[in-house]
Amino acid sequence: MKAAVLASLGQPLEIMPDVKVPDPGHGQVLVRLAYSGVCHSQLMEAKGARGADPYIPHLLGHEGSGRIEKIGTGVSKVSVGDLVILGWIKGSGLDGGGARYLRGDSVINAGSVTTFNEFAIVSENRCVLLPEGVPLDVAVLFGCALPTGAGIVINELLPVEGESIAVFGLGGIGLSALMATKLYQFSTVIAVDVNDEKLSMAKDFGATHTVNSSSVDPIPRIRELTDGAGVDYSVEASGVSTVIELAFRAVRRSGGLCIFASHPPAGTRIELDPYDLICGKQIRGSWGGASNPDVDVPKLAALYTAGKLPLEKLISKPYCLEEINIALSDLEMQKATRPLIELDRSLGERM
Repeated sequence: MKAAVLASLGQPLEIMPDVKVPDPGHGQVLVRLAYSGVCHSQLMEAKGARGADPYIPHLLGHEGSGRIEKIGTGVSKVSVGDLVILGWIKGSGLDGGGARYLRGDSVINAGSVTTFNEFAIVSENRCVLLPEGVPLDVAVLFGCALPTGAGIVINELLPVEGESIAVFGLGGIGLSALMATKLYQFSTVIAVDVNDEKLSMAKDFGATHTVNSSSVDPIPRIRELTDGAGVDYSVEASGVSTVIELAFRAVRRSGGLCIFASHPPAGTRIELDPYDLICGKQIRGSWGGASNPDVDVPKLAALYTAGKLPLEKLISKPYCLEEINIALSDLEMQKATRPLIELDRSLGERM
């Protein structure tokens, strides 16, 4: 197969042909990829922002869609020929662990799921059957961005009518969280970003107000919109430590909750005023929106097919695998919301 390989930190991914794919082992399946998403996590890995990487050279990518080609021993969740969504959040089934690919005499490592490659050995518990009515291109969002962003609102905030929320950072996760706010009766929904195009998009996704934080201090504006108190909830998805601090400052005292899903570069720290914590502000991180893929993917798919989640608007133009470094650059420069890597569109045309 052909694959994009991280061979050296801080360098472009290398497109390598003739990578030998192993047979699936116990608890593993072989998937032919149709599409892959591109997330800031891969951008950080490639740039070395996650710290030392002992697994180089290795494959990347953790959200995709495709078809099961082979199954290993013990696998019962999926069968050969099934169309599936691939994601990094563990679901039911066996955890088959990582895989080792060969190219000549060299070993290329891989985790339990990778998607920047034409074929992948994937753990059974990283696969979910593709729900009816979800196209394979849109399906990549169900592997990371959607369950994380929407999951924060649906699984962790559990909002009640009349509450307020601010979403900081309008990438795939932030916009997914914003879309989920439309499922509830929020009184005020504030979108905060530095990109006017994304802020304009936010209005279609449920934002009642937008703030460009490159020109306006968002904290006074948020307090102005909430009678001086601050929002009941904030969701942070920018990947910048100072924005996590802003999102925490934006919530009200006596129970306001900030949840962040972003992962700033290794070694960075956030600073909080401990008095805010004493006064009842809360903050915590989110691991994949507390999602259970086997339960939440069908629920989110039902919302999508009912027209309540306009996911097509999140997907940027398709790139071929040879353009993976362009896709990563476009993501970094905010020229794309969620780049889509097209690997084999013949597996399923848009429904």
